[in-house]
Amino acid sequence: MPELPAAGLAAITDEVVSCRACPRLVAWRERVADEKRASFAAEEYWGKPVPGFGDPAASLLVVGLAPAAHGGNRTGRVFTGDRSGDWVFRALHKAGYANQPDSVRADDGLALDGAYVAAVVRCAPPDNKPTPLERDTCVGYLRRELDELASVQVIVALGGFAYEAVARLAGLRPRPPFGHGVEATLPDGRHLVCSYHPSQQNTFTRRLTEPMFDAVFARARHLSRLSSK
Repeated sequence: MPELPAAGLAAITDEVVSCRACPRLVAWRERVADEKRASFAAEEYWGKPVPGFGDPAASLLVVGLAPAAHGGNRTGRVFTGDRSGDWVFRALHKAGYANQPDSVRADDGLALDGAYVAAVVRCAPPDNKPTPLERDTCVGYLRRELDELASVQVIVALGGFAYEAVARLAGLRPRPPFGHGVEATLPDGRHLVCSYHPSQQNTFTRRLTEPMFDAVFARARHLSRLSSK
């Protein structure tokens, strides 16, 4: 895809929200927003692409796969209103990056201090599986956020999909195999730390435990402090 023009985070957010570049994703996100889950039948779904959010002066960037159909696609904020988000914001709170340990809606008072949260793909995909073309069409937004977030020293990639996207954007070579706790130093000097994604598939089976997840964010905090010295 052509390079997207440089812009501030607010301009990127505006472009993300108005994007209709991927017909399959547009159709799916709008269908979910119209049909709704029974437990959220009384709510008005966001039903649009979900921008990143957080502290513009962040030292930590957290990158996920895509919004959840009944999470971010419902609330309008990434990782908000779903079980994966419960894990993310609880861990960020423990590590001192969030003022509260949970996030259920976009106006619930959550504030991030030193952290920014985004996703590789900004629309909820069917079966949580974007196509390679959808990934490549959307990843330019993440590239621009990385450019704008000049204070970011550590990137936490949640899952192999996010890891591959960040590694490709950063030009990481050689690229170590993905695994929980795997670390790499990117060509620009930033640190990349990998975690299993806090999906129910991983948390219910205990492939990912709360202490394992917390350790990733404690490590991110430690690396940020080392980088700032």
